[in-house]
Amino acid sequence: MYRESPPPETLRRLVRCRWESVEPGPKRIVPDGCVDLVASHGEVFVAGPDTTAWTSEFPPGTRLRGLRFRPGEAAAMLGVGADELRDSRISLTDLWNRRGATLADEILSGRDLADAMADVATDHAAQADPVVERMLAQFAAESAGDAEIPGRRESSAHDRPARSERQARRRFTLAVGYGPATYRRILRLQRAIALAPATATLADLAVAAGYSDQPHLTRECRALTGLTPGAYFAP
Repeated sequence: MYRESPPPETLRRLVRCRWESVEPGPKRIVPDGCVDLVASHGEVFVAGPDTTAWTSEFPPGTRLRGLRFRPGEAAAMLGVGADELRDSRISLTDLWNRRGATLADEILSGRDLADAMADVATDHAAQADPVVERMLAQFAAESAGDAEIPGRRESSAHDRPARSERQARRRFTLAVGYGPATYRRILRLQRAIALAPATATLADLAVAAGYSDQPHLTRECRALTGLTPGAYFAP
C-alpha cells in the first residue's frame, strides 16, 4: 500500500506531498529528483536525491511515513547542501544533533512530520533562490512538452556569460543535489514512468518521453533503474 496526501497549506510551496506506505518487502526505489524525510522502524532519516536505483529492505508490513520536499527546497530547510545528501540516507539525529534527536523522538511518538518541520519552514521563507526556481520551472515545462515558460526566454550561451552559467550550475547543484543535465535525465525517466501504462510499445514510449530513440531509453533506464526497459516497465 502506498498513498499520498497534500501537505498543509503553509508548506505547499516547499513540500510536494505527505506519503505513507506499508512495505510488501524489498522494493526498488528509482531517482525522482526529490529529498524525503522518512519515519519508520524506530528511526527518522533523510533520504537524499538519488542518481541510481536502490532497494528498500524493510521487513514486510513495516509502516513508513514520509514528507517529500519539492526539488530545490530541502537544502536550505535541512541546513546542508543537497549535493552532500546525494545517494545517502542520514538520520535526523546525525544531521541536527540534539535538535534532531528531540524531533525524531517526537515524530516516532506520533507527531506529524509536516508539523515537526513547520518552524524550519518559517526560517526558510526568505531563502528561496530565484535562479534555481527559474531553472526548475523551465525544466518542468520542457519535461511536460512546453517549448518555454510563457513570458520567459531561455538565454543561450551567446547572451549569458560562461561565469554566470557556472555559478547557476553550482547553485542548482547545491539546492537540488546534482547538476541540470542529471536532473533533466531524471525528469525524462519520470515522464516515461508516467506514460508507460498507456503506451503500447517501448519504441513509442521512447518517443513520447523525449528520448532520441529506443536504444537511448534502454541506456538511460539501465543507468537509472538498474534494469532494462522490458524488465522495469513489465506489467
